[in-house]
Amino acid sequence: MGNLLEGKVVAVTGAGRGIGRAIALQCADQGAAVVVNDYGGSATGDGADAGPAHDVVREIEAAGGRAVANAANIADPQSAESIVADAVSKFGRLDAVVNNAGILRDTIFHKMSVSDWKSVIDVHLNGYFYVSHAAAQQFRSQGSGAFVHFTSTSGLIGNFGQANYSAAKMGVVGLSNSIALDMQRFGVRSNCIAPFAWTRMTESIPATTPAEIERVERFKTMTPEKNAPLAVFLCADAAADVNGQIFVTRKNEIFLFNRPMPIRSAHRADGWTPESIASDLVPAFKPSFEPLRRSSEVFAWDPI
Repeated sequence: MGNLLEGKVVAVTGAGRGIGRAIALQCADQGAAVVVNDYGGSATGDGADAGPAHDVVREIEAAGGRAVANAANIADPQSAESIVADAVSKFGRLDAVVNNAGILRDTIFHKMSVSDWKSVIDVHLNGYFYVSHAAAQQFRSQGSGAFVHFTSTSGLIGNFGQANYSAAKMGVVGLSNSIALDMQRFGVRSNCIAPFAWTRMTESIPATTPAEIERVERFKTMTPEKNAPLAVFLCADAAADVNGQIFVTRKNEIFLFNRPMPIRSAHRADGWTPESIASDLVPAFKPSFEPLRRSSEVFAWDPI
């Protein structure tokens, strides 16, 4: 057992299974008291079951740690607030929030229903806001706090059939950056992690061709536990100087991503017309245009 989080209280959403569970267990192992939030729905967000959250609490307590279960649905603002309320009522404070909860409703864009769109946005973007906003009040009064938000390379780079998820996860980056800018004066920081892991959230990856089957086998070597150390570190005082960053965790690899920044510029003293954009601007910019790519095309080598 380490002591990087000794005396800290950490809330982890979606902590009943997968990456969230791994983070909750490692936070407790590092000395934190943990609010284990999990609505207990399916990977698509259907149903509810408080069992997984209570199971993780029992694991933590059996190892000598402290934890409390919370079965709130973060897509509901009042329910999301209960996560912060449970931390304060049970442990007296809240030092870090790990926004990890998520669902998938993968559908090719032209077939995506409004329900598929809204349900994913409600959890991944609205839910992260609701939890963060509730925690922000507590962090401000304490003069300290840390957010760790889970994003995805499906948003940072791209993927097929995930317009809802990709849009939400890019939104999470904007949310995190805004929190970092707005709350640094209160000693609060906010960072993002895009994880690679074989969990029930990735079990739906198609595997029909030899290349897809090989990719899935690579995925299975990336266990949820590999994503926990960075999340735990970002919750700790040791990460005081890390703010507004985007990380990617992939087995034993950690990557730092940039936010979109200007890469080319062009100027005309007399202004631009549609014709001059076609004749002058596009030929100048075209060598720097970003190609359409999927995450798997960028991370094409075997996990290390």
